[in-house]
Amino acid sequence: MSAEATNSGAPIRRRGRPRIDLRRLGRVALLGPVSRDRLPDAIGHVAEAHRAHHPDADLSILHRAYVLAESSHRGQMRKSGEPYITHPLAVTLILAELGAETTTLTASLLHDTVEDTEVTLDQVREQFGKEVCYLVDGVTKLEKVDYGAAAEPETFRKMLVATGDDVRVMSIKLADRLHNMRTLGVMRPEKQARIAKVTSDVLIPLAERLGVQALKTELEDLVFAILHPEEYEHTRALIAAASAQPDASGAAAPQDLLAAIAENVAAVLREADIPAEVLIRPRHYVSVHRVRIKRGELRGTDFGRLLVLVGEDADCYAVLGELHTCFTPVISEFKDFIAAPKFNLYQSLHTAVVGPDGAVAEVLIRTHRMHKVAEAGVIALGNPYAADSGSAPQSAEPADGERADPTRPGWLSRLLEWQQSAPDPDTFWTTLRADLAQDREITVFRTDGGTLGLPAGASCIDAAYTQHGDEAHSCIGARVNGRLATLGTVLSDGDTVQLLLAEDAASGPSPDWLDHARTPAARIAITGWLDAHPEDTQGPHSSRPAEPRSEPQLQESTGPGHARFASAVVDRPDATVRLAGCCTPAPPDAVTGFVVRGGAVTVHRQECSAVARMRSVGRVPVSVSWGDAAGCRVTLVAESFGRPRLLADLTEAIATADAAIISATVEPPSEQRVRHTYTLQLPDATGLPALMRAMRDVPGVYDVSRAQHPAATG
Repeated sequence: MSAEATNSGAPIRRRGRPRIDLRRLGRVALLGPVSRDRLPDAIGHVAEAHRAHHPDADLSILHRAYVLAESSHRGQMRKSGEPYITHPLAVTLILAELGAETTTLTASLLHDTVEDTEVTLDQVREQFGKEVCYLVDGVTKLEKVDYGAAAEPETFRKMLVATGDDVRVMSIKLADRLHNMRTLGVMRPEKQARIAKVTSDVLIPLAERLGVQALKTELEDLVFAILHPEEYEHTRALIAAASAQPDASGAAAPQDLLAAIAENVAAVLREADIPAEVLIRPRHYVSVHRVRIKRGELRGTDFGRLLVLVGEDADCYAVLGELHTCFTPVISEFKDFIAAPKFNLYQSLHTAVVGPDGAVAEVLIRTHRMHKVAEAGVIALGNPYAADSGSAPQSAEPADGERADPTRPGWLSRLLEWQQSAPDPDTFWTTLRADLAQDREITVFRTDGGTLGLPAGASCIDAAYTQHGDEAHSCIGARVNGRLATLGTVLSDGDTVQLLLAEDAASGPSPDWLDHARTPAARIAITGWLDAHPEDTQGPHSSRPAEPRSEPQLQESTGPGHARFASAVVDRPDATVRLAGCCTPAPPDAVTGFVVRGGAVTVHRQECSAVARMRSVGRVPVSVSWGDAAGCRVTLVAESFGRPRLLADLTEAIATADAAIISATVEPPSEQRVRHTYTLQLPDATGLPALMRAMRDVPGVYDVSRAQHPAATG
């Protein structure tokens, strides 16, 4: 089954213009030259479509481009038997109908000349200028003779790099692939499947990211027919049955249900004096298939949606208000892509309402301008580099003199960055497909006021490499919305993230970072560092301390008269005094004591939760004071992010404060966090605050606190 045939029954005709017989036009083009004062008949349809979007366009350059393309391709035939000129004509017509400007159409007519004929890039530059030359070069494939099996991935790499400077390169490629997919039926089944798979993995996601929905949806249907023929035929049968006339039972056809709701919506908007156009927008095959998978059973109104087009942004919300007032809304279906546009330029309000007969209809509300961008994406922006383009952003000249593309989205910038770190074609090709499989994007805010665009599901690790590049190797943690978070924390749209870097530039990532990295840039950088440091396969962030662990010990002191332990004094002769391990009191803490089994007195800080529990069960507190002894013993807990030499730096800070380590426990790292518990003997209790500050100042340590649970007390 040919790809063209599979689309012939599609329920959507995007434009009223009938399909052009390019086979006939191709043969007409071979009949000879035409007069200089008119366009050849073969390109007249392109001119008509172009003038519909650009009434003042100068068509002379299209005439010259067509003459060069037709003469250079003369004698070449497509595998379908058509003259080859029909292909660039069809590609150009697709772009013209989407509103592409003249430069794009000129390059489209010439896009195969350098690749398949004797025409050179120098000739294209001389006759049509450097801009057209750049576009033609961007879509020209690399020779298999030179690149072998790497020709396809390297061609895409070259094309994406060119797209980074001019998004029109990818517009031409997408239209080129669409026409090839329409005529794919002449290929062997295995080649059809291979081309369809690449289209599915790479071209369709790129069309989605550039917002060119008109191309994306048709490509999806063509791929669906080739890769999933049984599901395609089943979906086609469902759409055909839904489009049939009502049977003898009198049940309304799906299009009648939508038409009835559309009439009600139009009446409501007329009564509210809101100028609007209400249309029924049939779903394409893949959309119907997805809805069927989601719901299990299709409703009558699932074969299409209502599209409401208005003049101004404010009218969109006015329409929404009327619909939610006059109909029962399905609140879970509401989405506002006007206030928060998608990363591919898409803007619209989505809602669903229940009609008078109980049928649920999905409704899209947008302005005419939004609709044009929703269909054509970046193509609708015209020439983004023309200073006098009213609908496109002004071109910008960065400091280095290279042209900056004002339409370049964040995902494309990230792609261009990581592809430089993917030296071999296989890594690039595999990573590209994985990157394009991420179909949503989020924006997170940096504490310095900047923003980071990341794919949905990205973690703090991805944010670190996006912001800092290879410097992120030394990242030891993050704060998300002001709270400390592990590097594996998944970020949400609108989060504020602060990345914490170690001062030690020799720090490196741990292999388990790969479990949390989602962006290709992060994964390539981490893998590259680990490959370059095979001697440390565990990574410094997951290294275990070399020092032996000491188990907690409990020491006590007894004596006649007043009992003393770390200067704690209780008025109970011969009593054993213990400092509680849950709060490790030390001078000058406010303390209290309780007699426990065996007559010993346990001393707690007054704010310790154990004090409240003792009082609640009727225990009588014992008065405790601090004696004259200056020294004290205390247990401190240091929370930190793992890094090399952390334990050595902490013990050095403790030693500098003249404190002696009685015991130490270092727990195994968990999600890059390490917990150290130290029982220390201080020569002077007044030095405790300074010691804790010194420990907090150690790079990687984010908190030092007194022990709040049973721990070593010496």
